Amino acid sequence: MNTLTTFDKPLWVPEPSFAEVLNLGCFCRTLDPDRLREEIDRDSNAQGLMQSITQTRPHLFSSTAVFLTPAVAEQLAATVWAIERVVALPGYEVQALARAPGIAARSAGPLGVCMGYDFHIAASGPRLIEVNTNAGGLLLNAALLHAQVACCKAMQWAFPPLTPGDALEPALLAMFLNEWRLQRGAAPLGLVAIVDDGPADQYLAPEFELFRQLFLRQGFQAVIADPSELKWQDGLLWHGDQRVDLVYNRLTDFYLEAPSHQALRQAYEAGAVVLTPDPRAHALYADKRNLVALSSDDLLASWGATDADRATLRAAVPCTQLVDAEQSDQLWAQRKQFFFKPVAGYGSKATYRGDKLTKRVWGEILAGDFVAQALVPPAERLIEVDGVLNDLKFDVRAYTYAGKVQLLAARIYTGQTTNFRTEGGGFAPVVVMPSDGG
Repeated sequence: MNTLTTFDKPLWVPEPSFAEVLNLGCFCRTLDPDRLREEIDRDSNAQGLMQSITQTRPHLFSSTAVFLTPAVAEQLAATVWAIERVVALPGYEVQALARAPGIAARSAGPLGVCMGYDFHIAASGPRLIEVNTNAGGLLLNAALLHAQVACCKAMQWAFPPLTPGDALEPALLAMFLNEWRLQRGAAPLGLVAIVDDGPADQYLAPEFELFRQLFLRQGFQAVIADPSELKWQDGLLWHGDQRVDLVYNRLTDFYLEAPSHQALRQAYEAGAVVLTPDPRAHALYADKRNLVALSSDDLLASWGATDADRATLRAAVPCTQLVDAEQSDQLWAQRKQFFFKPVAGYGSKATYRGDKLTKRVWGEILAGDFVAQALVPPAERLIEVDGVLNDLKFDVRAYTYAGKVQLLAARIYTGQTTNFRTEGGGFAPVVVMPSDGG
């Protein structure tokens, strides 16, 4: 047991876990660039993709891994399952959909592919920061996981040999096929469109190509498209002269309100295309106001959440409240204790740590729709860059489908939020320690 002494009062400090010891003490590089290139470029149509990533996105991948204890990994999974069960409660669903546009009320069947639950790892366990319904990076991180090598003999347990290719691939394909069957039953799946605004200009554009290759390898037709390229005609959604059956939706216009998204919206409202994730999924999961409900034990109890799920969420979801004029003076006085986020935000846009706020920005927050979430500092990872050691921050994303965690990945960064602009930062694989600590 360690103790710190402040004047004459000893404060108990828990012994760090072996995972924390490695995160803060081991700066070895585990990324094999040649293996990563083989994984990214393994399809003939994707040749040169890794070179493009290196030239245009030099901080997409970190050179090291992040370590978690089995207990933390289990808590992450338990939190996801608890939220899934709460979202299914009628009381929760009613309040979440009541504040969303009418398009979110449509229930066509799909559950939503590539869900992402983002956590900070506190000393007492993981804390949920937000939920994303079109979380990027799943295939990139699957490739990254296969490109790791042990930095020394003592770490061989952490990076066992992996067969070439993505072992996660069958589960990912099954996820999309299940979305199709939930709405179309046994009908054959034709063209899949991976849709985003200006897809070639998106930071995670390389992943769009990886998804396209995934579908092509399995015998499906697939295209990457801007929504303006889609056409609603004769009761069908078209890309050129091909009918679109399923859209993998990467748009951040979650309710399809932009003029350029109207063909997709019309097809969705008519049930003419399977859209995943859809507006309903965003309203139920990713609207930041859901964090207010998930951190309110009284509300959860009133909706019939079980004692076990309420206990899990009390431990995992930081207290979150709406920012309104009535509470403005109190929130300003306590701002250093909060992180402020727009209710419909994504990608860390317009998010602010309270201790960095100016009066001007505070005025913008009061004029907008924001939540205030109790500040949970991120954990740190020791990184070596050009012979210099730095403690960078990291968060952990659980990629899930239908409540099941498919992959854990970390994002290493410096600054207020994840940014993919940090030397030594970027996506990093997550290694869960053996139960005996290694």
